[in-house]
Amino acid sequence: MGIKQVLQADHIPINKYTLIIAGMPLITFTKVSGLEYGIDVVDLPDRTRASGGNAQASEFTVEQPLHHIAEVAAMEAWFEENQDPISSTAKKAGTLVLTSGTGSTIKTYSFTGVWPSKRKTPDLDFENAGDMAVLEWSFQVDSIFPI
Repeated sequence: MGIKQVLQADHIPINKYTLIIAGMPLITFTKVSGLEYGIDVVDLPDRTRASGGNAQASEFTVEQPLHHIAEVAAMEAWFEENQDPISSTAKKAGTLVLTSGTGSTIKTYSFTGVWPSKRKTPDLDFENAGDMAVLEWSFQVDSIFPI
């Protein structure tokens, strides 16, 4: 049996998504790493493992076009909010929306306590053919909830 016979129609492509951060303008993120979210694991005396019961904090990375000046300024301002003195609005909520090819199927992941912890500027090279310069941001996340 081939893959086309087992997959349902109208798949969700990996290039059709929107990352929305509450309290921020809509920002174009050209890349979003996978959202990894785990549960603490404890080693038992009988050498088996069990759930520790607590979900772990998470992190993911995004890329943002450097030439989107207003959006970059918004991210820079949010980054500054998380430096001493830390703003009361520094941690935000967000939603990652994945949409199928027809738009009829949507999968979302909601998260709380998200904040940018690191910014990386692009590597520069005179020999490059002119690839788009992007900023890479690392986000810390308290909780992720599939909706």
